[in-house]
Amino acid sequence: MSTLEPVKPSEPRLPVSPRLALRVAILGGLAMALFAVIFFRLWYLQVLSGEKYVQQANANRARDLPIAAPRGEILDRGGKAIVASRTTNAVQIVPSALPPAGTPRLALYRRLGRLLEMSPQRIEALVIKGRTKLPYASVTIKTDAGQGVLTVLAERQNDYPGVVQQPVSIRSYPYGEMAAQVLGYVGQVSEPELKMRAFAGVKQGTVVGQEGLEYYYDRYLRGRPGVQRVEVNAAGYPVPSTLAPTQPIAGHSLKVTLDYPLQREAEKALREGMESARAGGKPAVAGAFVALDPRNGEVLAIGSAPSFDPNKFAKPLTRSEYAALQGRGAGSEESPAPLTDRAVNGTYPTGSTFKPITAMGALEAGVITPSEGLGAGQCIYVSTQAFCNAGKADYGPVGLVEALKVSSDTYFFETGELANSHGTVIQREANRLGVGEQTGVDLPSEITGLVPTPAWRAKVASEELACERRRHVSSCGISDGRPWSVGDNMHLAVGQGDLLTSPLQMAVAYSTLAGAFMHGGEGTVVRPHLGREIDDAQGRLVQALSYPPARHVHLNAADVDLVMQGIHEAASEPGGTSADVWAGWDQAQHPVYGKTGTAEHLGKEDQSWYMCYVADPARPIVIAVTVEQGGFGAETAAPIARLLASQWFGKPKRFVAGASKTF
Repeated sequence: MSTLEPVKPSEPRLPVSPRLALRVAILGGLAMALFAVIFFRLWYLQVLSGEKYVQQANANRARDLPIAAPRGEILDRGGKAIVASRTTNAVQIVPSALPPAGTPRLALYRRLGRLLEMSPQRIEALVIKGRTKLPYASVTIKTDAGQGVLTVLAERQNDYPGVVQQPVSIRSYPYGEMAAQVLGYVGQVSEPELKMRAFAGVKQGTVVGQEGLEYYYDRYLRGRPGVQRVEVNAAGYPVPSTLAPTQPIAGHSLKVTLDYPLQREAEKALREGMESARAGGKPAVAGAFVALDPRNGEVLAIGSAPSFDPNKFAKPLTRSEYAALQGRGAGSEESPAPLTDRAVNGTYPTGSTFKPITAMGALEAGVITPSEGLGAGQCIYVSTQAFCNAGKADYGPVGLVEALKVSSDTYFFETGELANSHGTVIQREANRLGVGEQTGVDLPSEITGLVPTPAWRAKVASEELACERRRHVSSCGISDGRPWSVGDNMHLAVGQGDLLTSPLQMAVAYSTLAGAFMHGGEGTVVRPHLGREIDDAQGRLVQALSYPPARHVHLNAADVDLVMQGIHEAASEPGGTSADVWAGWDQAQHPVYGKTGTAEHLGKEDQSWYMCYVADPARPIVIAVTVEQGGFGAETAAPIARLLASQWFGKPKRFVAGASKTF
């Protein structure tokens, strides 16, 4: 018989306090709110913003590669292209398509190196550098490899895995060395250049102007690069895609003031003159010329020798090649640097071509009168120092016009002596006409030059003394330390001594004199320039370029007439220093106002100079020519100038050398 257990009474339930119930409710509400926020965010990301994030994800797989824009052409004043761009195929390597590292890849580099005439190590270095810089981009190994190489690569693709050809636009200079220093050349922008204001916004690897007009007008010529969008995988290698590129916009064209037929003839004439000088035993190591329109400063022709072919910069130059262009060849002695623009950056004494400037300064200051006879005898003396005529000639006491005609050194030595007591009258006139200051030509650089003064000599003497004390040496080579002397002014009066200027500055000075002669003493110091206008790809005008003159000067009309008469007789009358050079020239139709110059250089052959203005109502021209170690002015420089004038005015061309002892 079972015994029933008594039912136990249930335990009493404790009552929940109101405060605890409130806390539970708050926590539950917070939990629900958090779940609601998370749910809403997931819904927002999946439903509302899903498409946007898909696009961003796709964008993360795309990389932008620049597509170079074709540079604009450079055209001569008649519209002839003297600098252009051409399309060629660059040899490139796609890193992701290369054979495995090791022997297979090295064998490829060897085969490719033999074909491109490059070392396998050089190719490997380029690939590593390119892969490091842009891992998703093809690496350019050679830009302009030649048609034979490109044909081999196209026909034997299996032998060159990962090697492709890519069309690229490169700069072309169809006339080679012609006007190379002023046209300039191009190259990839460097790291320091990327920080320059001129290249603000330019991407690394962009081809930009490096010198000359290519640099000065780069912002117009460069164009706007396009963009090639490349899709890459997780490893950063490109994969096939259908991303559309943005096409580049070609640069504008630059029309310049150069006259191609005159430029071509001037370069030929300079070569002929230098060859003639060498045949006569002169070194004639370098030279330059400038032809200006004296009315507005348009540069009609400009050149420098030796020159270089800017097409060579289409591919990287070796150190030795670039050193040779800088005049630092394999030999110990430096040679004339082809990269130097001697027309703009040559620093020379001018010899007697400076005498018209001396004459104007002395006349304007009242130092001399035109009819006063000066310069009698073979030499004049200051203390025990003799200042003599070339070849010890004795012209007797002559007036201004005759002194310019025969180029009497003693006349101008005496003028310099007289002017010294009147202060810096010659120097001020030279500066006023444009010598000893930058002309403002539209090129990246030009010399300032030097017209020496007592203040300048005191300054360099002070610098020399300070340098000697600082370095504890007997001489720093800045100055000989002596004060200004009357002899300095006498040397300046004949274009010697410490005077340093360029053919371009002298062309500006003669243009100022020519302008004053044409306009009753009212002269204009023109700003020489090469840029004329900017055109679009269809030849339509985008922007006309304007170059206002540096200043206007007022010269005494009677003084200008006398100076111009003197140099006209020098080029046209018997006994004139360049009259035999211009024999047979129609002086009535196109009168020549010319002055020879022979600048002395210690230990070297004389430098040949010629300056002239050839008048014409519609086509006046000023010509400056110099040949380093070319001998007397009438021997070498003056015949070159006549060839230029003959081309400009459509006359028969003859190289007519003048007297061998004419300064």
